[in-house]
Amino acid sequence: MPTTWNNLLNLFFPNLCKICKRPLVEGEEQICLKCLCDLPHTGYHQQVNNPVEQLFIGKDRIEYATAYLRYEKGGKVQCLIHSLKYHDNKELGYLLGRQIARELQADHSPICTVDLLIPVPLHPRKKRQRGYNQSEWIASGIRSIWDIPIDTQSLARTTHTSTQTRKAIYDRWLNVCSIFNVIHPESLKNKHILLIDDVITTGATISACAKALSFPYLGIFSYLCRININKKLTYDIQGNVIQFIYFCKLI
Repeated sequence: MPTTWNNLLNLFFPNLCKICKRPLVEGEEQICLKCLCDLPHTGYHQQVNNPVEQLFIGKDRIEYATAYLRYEKGGKVQCLIHSLKYHDNKELGYLLGRQIARELQADHSPICTVDLLIPVPLHPRKKRQRGYNQSEWIASGIRSIWDIPIDTQSLARTTHTSTQTRKAIYDRWLNVCSIFNVIHPESLKNKHILLIDDVITTGATISACAKALSFPYLGIFSYLCRININKKLTYDIQGNVIQFIYFCKLI
């Protein structure tokens, strides 16, 4: 009976691929198999001195950086980003997190050895407006594959800032300078942490997180972002290793 009812629902209200808008078939979720296979992967995690790493030359000491997907205006990744951030589709973040985790795991990336996942926090006001933190949902997807705990309490965004979308490079850095605080540093001591976010353009938010986490008594950190959902960065700051991963790189 449930199957018959679901079939009727799909007949009148079909589940459509978030990219091509074609009806999904059984076994597909959010994205059809063809669009999933056609996503513009960068392969940066297999390149030394890749374009993502080059963004931070002269700004931060980076050990490793990569990006999962390539963003192009009007392209497939833009459709996914808009659906995730502006159309209340938090489940898409979970799905993409699982995809990222599987790819890094299959390629035996050292990022898979982290102890803790920390999504880049939204300001409480922004989270109330949106209803969720998309980075937390990406982190949940990663956790489902790696079985690594998520910490949403230790890093806080203490200042509400305006959107970064239309800001110039220098303005982006000013907009996020000193906006994060570590609330429970003792819980992070000697931990290898993966920070998770959804978008990267200039790296300003990453550097602000790295600054907040650069206390001498903290351990090893990692960071994962989603909108430039394809970027992974590792910072060495005051003896701490901070790794960053992004879903895609804005170009």
